[in-house]
Amino acid sequence: MNGRSIRDLRKSKGMSLNELAQVSGVSKSYISYIERGLQKNPSIIVLKKISEALNIEFITLLESMHEVKQ
Repeated sequence: MNGRSIRDLRKSKGMSLNELAQVSGVSKSYISYIERGLQKNPSIIVLKKISEALNIEFITLLESMHEVKQ
């Protein structure tokens, strides 16, 4: 999974890391780990909270994070 897509989505929504953490209820440090690729397998619950905070469909978030390996 590619956490960079969460950062891109967050920035496109004009949200700071602090704002996303506050709205989602997920800690700022954990979101940062995901975005930087240090946490490669976040739970479905965490991803669901992030998608709701970003106001995007859960499946859209999953698709944006999926890395296609060639």
